Amino acid sequence: MPLTWTVDAQASDEDLQVVSEGVFSHGRAQAWDGHAEPISCLVRDGSRVVAGGSGRTEYGRLFVNYLWVRAELRRQGLGRRVLEVLESEAVRRGCRDALIETLDDGVAALYGQLGYRSVAVVPGYVGRFNRHTLVKPLAVESP
Repeated sequence: MPLTWTVDAQASDEDLQVVSEGVFSHGRAQAWDGHAEPISCLVRDGSRVVAGGSGRTEYGRLFVNYLWVRAELRRQGLGRRVLEVLESEAVRRGCRDALIETLDDGVAALYGQLGYRSVAVVPGYVGRFNRHTLVKPLAVESP
């Protein structure tokens, strides 16, 4: 049976999930010794999440995927504190450093104030946004 090709702006969620799972499975097969462990820190006001961060620890590194604070609670140190909690747990897990990315130049500067250093910048990554990749060494706890 010949292969058929489609190019479509409206691919089904199911088809896109097949591709996503295929990429993930291939990556995990390559990183068989990675032992990725999810990590998260949530801040709640009652039952409502108002701030949080999530990612994973793997290969001795904290990978921060998301860090967010509700707009009306920003500039009060919540994001910094969430990041510190994630870093502390990563140290407990034996991580030696943390990696975080952002498309916001101002946020990248803030991460710099928190000890992260830029290791890559992709100018114009998306429109006017630059992609910043930053890494911070973590003090590993003694056994």
